[in-house]
Amino acid sequence: MKPLFISSKDGTKIAYETVGHGRVVIVILGALNSRKSGAKLAKLLSSQFTVVSYDRRGRNDSTDTAPYSPQREVEDVAALIGAVGGPVCLYGHSSGAAVALQAAIKLRKQVRKAAIYEAPYALDAGARKAAREYYKMLRKLLRSGRRGDAVALFVRSVGVSDKQVEAMKRLPMWRGLEKLAPTLAYDSEVLGDGHSLPADLLSRIATPTLVMHGGAGAPSMRDAALAISEAIPRAQLRTLARQTHGVSPRILAPVLEEFFS
Repeated sequence: MKPLFISSKDGTKIAYETVGHGRVVIVILGALNSRKSGAKLAKLLSSQFTVVSYDRRGRNDSTDTAPYSPQREVEDVAALIGAVGGPVCLYGHSSGAAVALQAAIKLRKQVRKAAIYEAPYALDAGARKAAREYYKMLRKLLRSGRRGDAVALFVRSVGVSDKQVEAMKRLPMWRGLEKLAPTLAYDSEVLGDGHSLPADLLSRIATPTLVMHGGAGAPSMRDAALAISEAIPRAQLRTLARQTHGVSPRILAPVLEEFFS
């Protein structure tokens, strides 16, 4: 499907597509993903909702405008709402969850409900230090034009072994990941310094919010989900049994259908 385009506040062209009919759901995905990554989820939701999938700035068919700021990502969501009509529901995964939460804070009545899955905030000093060191190294690699090394740094940071990284480098997909490498810095910046939980900001969310994590995932994701749900007034916390960070669309879709209806 050929994408549609809207202009964000700073002139960045955001590529998006829609499928289905009904209440609007905007899907916001995380690192190294484009709008195509959510196609299966969008199809599953399309019988009840109009699902908007888009390329976050700097990814795939969307353009980019320097300098980057997390606020620009919220402006991208606002531009999408202006194009498709609101209020909308937001679903955010991983760093996309951080975008969804910030949009819920800043766009207020334009966001009907928000659901997030495993926003990777760091809760302890050690994890925050590791996040800062990761970001510092990532920026160094990107400034040197070492995009492949930047991708490798990221995938190792989420638990992929050196052997698996070397195998990934031999796959056709690796070149596509290298193209997305500069946006890894955006994923880190949208989570904030040290990826610290923004509890004070989250306490301002008035939007009904569903916070999810996988029952078979990392304990750090479970703990972060709990902390997020406690920071957001009247948020719901839900564990998706036997799921990891790469949650199954078939497991996720019915949960979103129930919450967004």
